[in-house]
Amino acid sequence: MKEIISKIAERILNGGQIYYDEAVEIINIDEKDIETLDVLFKGANSIREKFAGRKVDLCTIMNVKSGRCSENCKFCAQSIYYNTGIMEYGLLDYDAILKRAKEMEQVGAHRFSLVTSGKGIKGKDFEKILDIYRRLSKDTNLKLCASLGIISYEQALKLKEAGVSMYHHNIETSREYYKKVCTTHSYEERIESIKNAMKAGLKICCGGIIGMGESREDRVKMAFEIRNLGIKSVPINVLNPIKGTPLENRKILSPFEILKTMALYRYIIPDSYIRYAGGRMALKNRQNMGFRAGVNAALVGDYLTTIGSNIEQDKKMIIQEGLDIEKGY
Repeated sequence: MKEIISKIAERILNGGQIYYDEAVEIINIDEKDIETLDVLFKGANSIREKFAGRKVDLCTIMNVKSGRCSENCKFCAQSIYYNTGIMEYGLLDYDAILKRAKEMEQVGAHRFSLVTSGKGIKGKDFEKILDIYRRLSKDTNLKLCASLGIISYEQALKLKEAGVSMYHHNIETSREYYKKVCTTHSYEERIESIKNAMKAGLKICCGGIIGMGESREDRVKMAFEIRNLGIKSVPINVLNPIKGTPLENRKILSPFEILKTMALYRYIIPDSYIRYAGGRMALKNRQNMGFRAGVNAALVGDYLTTIGSNIEQDKKMIIQEGLDIEKGY
């Protein structure tokens, strides 16, 4: 297997690609086979070096509208279907958002995304969001991103005009497994939103969650879907089981299972930002290993309803691994 992996890496480095059957074989490597994983990780690192360089992109998010979501995504603490005890609030005012944006800019984040709960955002709330983005684009030097759920082409155009450069919308898992995660909206609606944002000229950040009970093959299928969409920013979340949700008793993936998946995504989408996202604390003291195995971006700071990372520690870890932090745009 080690020789096969080396040949696949060489093929990618020479402009070729990995094929689905090969990716399935790789993701099924026993996580205890450290020697083979080491070959996989070194190959991913070489691919990252050639196609994405040594720069690491840091982004942060802010939950600006929390809870009371109409959708039944089984992983989410903000759904009205589950009793998780999270804090609920309507759309925050500009001063609170600007304060957080300035704090994140000060500590070195490059991108700042506003995230709202719910299937989508409409009416007065959408108009308020547009005004917030217009003001942020003048009051900060951050690249602005949005994660507002299902979106129309017309909304995407307005967001771009207001200063948003990237839209975040995960596909979450494979097309086949999605119906086991959410039934109140479809996988196809998510794809349509991504295409609407693309059509409007926005860059796309799209990944998913691993560890929800999906098969390893589902994780491969998700990666190929993302590749086929032409997406270059790929956040990989690790399920953090939240009490009160249907997935509260799901076992957290092991560190090497997580690292193996992230490395494989580098083989599948060589020139992308493979981004640490929510749940990476499951890696424990092996977070640095991801930066030796193809990872070159990170969501830093706290997440939506869970505690995230210490930004200064993240920056120190990245530098210690011999990578450079983006200096901004």
